[in-house]
Amino acid sequence: MIETRLLRSFATVADELHFGAAARRLNIAQPALSRQIQQLEARLGVTLLDRTARRVSLTAAGRAFLARARRVLADLDEAAAEARRVAEGQEGAIRVGFIHSSTYGIAPQIIRHFREHYPLVVLDLHEMPIDQQLAALLDGTIDVGILRPPLADPRLATRVLAEERFVIALPRGHPLAERERVTLRALAGERFILFTQERSPLFYERIQSMCQAAGFTPDVQQHATQIHTMVGLVAAGIGIAILPEVARNLHLPGVAFCAIEENPAAVEVALGWRTSDTNPALAAFLAVTDAESVGRDKEA
Repeated sequence: MIETRLLRSFATVADELHFGAAARRLNIAQPALSRQIQQLEARLGVTLLDRTARRVSLTAAGRAFLARARRVLADLDEAAAEARRVAEGQEGAIRVGFIHSSTYGIAPQIIRHFREHYPLVVLDLHEMPIDQQLAALLDGTIDVGILRPPLADPRLATRVLAEERFVIALPRGHPLAERERVTLRALAGERFILFTQERSPLFYERIQSMCQAAGFTPDVQQHATQIHTMVGLVAAGIGIAILPEVARNLHLPGVAFCAIEENPAAVEVALGWRTSDTNPALAAFLAVTDAESVGRDKEA
């Protein structure tokens, strides 16, 4: 195997066509450089350079070998640079899971923010409900998830990105639709569209609890799993819904949103990842999607 240093020495001599000048560029003694060229020629079994007292020139074999040597050196330099970029998180790939509702909330900000800082990193995006994201994080199918805490598994870490208050979605024309704030008690007897307990246990339990605290059990007419579906059903007059405030961003005609007078506790959107994940691109993703950075981007 030919050592890289021999190729670099030969390429430098070929550039200078002068052993003294090449030796100075390489910061080695001229006799040492001459020995390296002789070693390379011996390994190849050909003469690469014609040497006289007055000049150095490439042989035909030397010209052919020089072209190949330069390509090899360029490939090695690029490979080394690529390895450094990957190690620094500047290049590579990261697999990101996200809940659907984040696409009309914080996810576009996060993705745009990351792509601006790390354009060479491939983003492999996967829409997944929270339960699937948890499983995918643990089995390594994704590197990071945009989801809703809490995450009970100690192998997973989280960082809260944003809080979302609950709001009431009502059909336009509903007697309460023109109000800025509505009490939960005023919703007793209304027909509700509610998240399913199986696919959205967090929302299901929180909404049931806040209604029961207001003294009633919601009269559920329809279950759904996605926020945009629920807003569409409200617009169709099927009933009312209690939703995270990100639903306002859908701007669906025929729907009014009111704040909740009791101001129940907000739900959070967070990043989740395996504490054992060593992907440098993940570290880069976490570094540029902290709450402060996303917040500044949102305000801009």
